Amino acid sequence: MKTFTLFLLFVAVLGAQTDPGPRNGPTPPVQAIRGVTAAELQAFLQGLSTFTEVDNVVNGLGPRFNLDSCAGRHAYPGVGGSSPQNNPQVAVANKFGATNKIPPFVQPNGPARAVRFRQNPDGTPDGGVHDLFVITGRSDAPAVCQIAQPDFSNAANLSFRIPTPLFGLGLIEAIPDMALTANLASTAGRRQAVNIGGQFNTSANDGTITRFGWKAQNKSPLMFAGEAYNVEIGVTNDLFPQERDETPACFSGLGAPEDHANLITGAPSDIDTFTLFMRYLAPPPPPPPASPAAQLFDSIGCTLCHTPHLSTGTSQSAALAQQTVNLFSDLAIHHMGQALNDGITQGSARGDQWRSAPLWGLSARIFLLHDGRTTDLMQAILLHDSPGSEAHTVIQNFQALTAAQKQSLLDFLRSL
Repeated sequence: MKTFTLFLLFVAVLGAQTDPGPRNGPTPPVQAIRGVTAAELQAFLQGLSTFTEVDNVVNGLGPRFNLDSCAGRHAYPGVGGSSPQNNPQVAVANKFGATNKIPPFVQPNGPARAVRFRQNPDGTPDGGVHDLFVITGRSDAPAVCQIAQPDFSNAANLSFRIPTPLFGLGLIEAIPDMALTANLASTAGRRQAVNIGGQFNTSANDGTITRFGWKAQNKSPLMFAGEAYNVEIGVTNDLFPQERDETPACFSGLGAPEDHANLITGAPSDIDTFTLFMRYLAPPPPPPPASPAAQLFDSIGCTLCHTPHLSTGTSQSAALAQQTVNLFSDLAIHHMGQALNDGITQGSARGDQWRSAPLWGLSARIFLLHDGRTTDLMQAILLHDSPGSEAHTVIQNFQALTAAQKQSLLDFLRSL
């Protein structure tokens, strides 16, 4: 009897530190942010329609691409989210007779990924996205197009990224730079005490804070949309008008840029509609009221990077003006240590520097960290602590908690 009691106690201790995982339930409806005007709602719905379209070669897909739709990558828990459980890249690889080979890091139950090369063949820094697939062999592609996939055999040279969720991007865009710098200044003393730095990635032209993407490398949702449309789907546009592969035999025949505003009908470009969809896409539900777990999250130092609340400033959209943004991020970049160093520099963000990932919506996120290497929240937390990480002391504080306190924090994070 005593042995059985000890066994139950052992199981209870282990169970007390288990990631509860993403919430289950029906797919939530895709909603615009509260307070939008009728015109803003119409723009949001038009953007949603374009965002869910599937592109073929005839309307600009390729010649090199990672997927054939925006919504395919941003699919969980609904349109605008992150990678779904079932990777759509597996099906698109050989769609319409394409002859692509599926790389080993693309798995049916793994995250949708983009791949960057750390170095060029001559050893100089690369850092760019190398698309997984080509249109060679597709029945909707020119038969003379015979370009080859990149060589992904050098695993040590590969760096993976998964899609960032798009919920609430308009609110993040509307946070003034001065609010971000003031927030960082307000925590300077506490951060210094635990060896947390923090800086902002900035535009090389005007010096303003960039805040979108894993390394905060993009300035705006419009820039994010234009770059992703060209890099991920292969569609040239007004921001990125050149094909990434200019092999003449593989051109779509649409002319460059393939996506552009129609000056005759007045129809906007796809990237403009994508931007309006993302700008007015509602954020995740607000966090639960203040709780002992939320206080614990602050007391061990997590809020020194994952700021619970920031505020927007003035905006031409009343729905975005003077709003509380429950994003749980300072939008700054931090050194996260060797375990999370991908060897890629973007702007002022070096290989081991990452934007504090917004934690809102974590309750419905399957794949974690920038490369989706884990689905376990406990493992993701512990990977914050490796040589060179600013989070070392905070993770040590976490490790010093009781099993019950750790579980309370995991439950809190999965409630966001």
